[in-house]
Amino acid sequence: MKAINRILAGIFSSTRPAFIIYVVVTIAISIQQLLLPGKVMEPGGNVYTEYNNYIIFKQSYFHLIQQMDLYSFYLNEQWDLFKYSPACALSWGLLGYLPDAIGLTLWNLINALVLFAGISQLPHLPLKARVAALLLVLVEMVTSIQNSQSNALMVGLLILAFCLFERDQVFLACLCITFTVFVKIFGLLAFAIAIFYPNKIKTILYTILCFAFFTFIPLVVVPWDQLVFLYQSWWNLLVSDHTISYGLSVMGWLTSWFGFTGDKNIVVLLGLVLLLLPLIRWKHYAEFNFRISVLASILIWTVIFNHKAESPSFIIAMAGVAMWYFSSLRTNLNFALILLAFVFTSLSPTDIFPKFIQREYFDPFAIKAAPCIFIWLKITYDLLFSKLQTHSLRE
Repeated sequence: MKAINRILAGIFSSTRPAFIIYVVVTIAISIQQLLLPGKVMEPGGNVYTEYNNYIIFKQSYFHLIQQMDLYSFYLNEQWDLFKYSPACALSWGLLGYLPDAIGLTLWNLINALVLFAGISQLPHLPLKARVAALLLVLVEMVTSIQNSQSNALMVGLLILAFCLFERDQVFLACLCITFTVFVKIFGLLAFAIAIFYPNKIKTILYTILCFAFFTFIPLVVVPWDQLVFLYQSWWNLLVSDHTISYGLSVMGWLTSWFGFTGDKNIVVLLGLVLLLLPLIRWKHYAEFNFRISVLASILIWTVIFNHKAESPSFIIAMAGVAMWYFSSLRTNLNFALILLAFVFTSLSPTDIFPKFIQREYFDPFAIKAAPCIFIWLKITYDLLFSKLQTHSLRE
């Protein structure tokens, strides 16, 4: 028992053990991805790598410089579509020329370490709370990286933006959030946190500057008419992507649990109203707990109200869950909610649960999303009605 206590004391004494865990796990996953055999997505179809999403990102750069449509299928190279901005495609020139073994590993490390940097730099939280948050989201980070996705990078940048706003580094905060918008549109919601801070004119000007930069930077490799075409094609893809799929979302939960068949646009609109409604409590803007709870709410919202939400997306939601729990009052209800989230959000897709349980119960009933939905409702209630007392901010 003493040995276990010493180990735990060592893990929580600094962020270095968590950093080592993140790096080792990420490199191990990268090696596993490289060694796994290819997969066939449809009978008689092409064989694709286990890290297909990385190939989509990588090839987008070459499609861009060759003045091809970024948003068409290229089934001889990759499965599925590229769904991000031309600026995002351009940024892949930094990794595109590298061998896959190096490029994939670096891409996964960028995702993991940006997430690590964001959580480890959260202000006002004790060291133990930050380390615990890093370990809590580790399983979801693994899920995201196993799919070579950008979700860990996205949430890491959003948390870093919050940290930068807290330190009055407005330009860098605006830069981080703006880049996430050019990866996935929902990053726009994170600009809501800018309302908490002074120098709003400066924030607006920096945001305009950053948007202009990311909008027009692809002109270094494509002509104007091609860039206009790409933005039109991207917009058409985003509009047509609004399918009848509900994913692991609030709509999927309402449908599978209660048989709800209403308009999902109305559900999203109501969710957006609830998300923004706490901002009317402007007298609480000076309270750190209020500010971090709003960010946590935004991170969870972007996943649970996304009709295309999949398991790898939940690193974003669980980062919000971790920030909420470790900055909030320790109550039995909060502990029960965080336990539900760890077991049924993070662990439900793993081999801990038999496949038939996942297939027959977890997947059809959006079990992975349910704890995050409950926690988001709890955060929303607290933001609207409670004093947001805190215990964990004290060392």
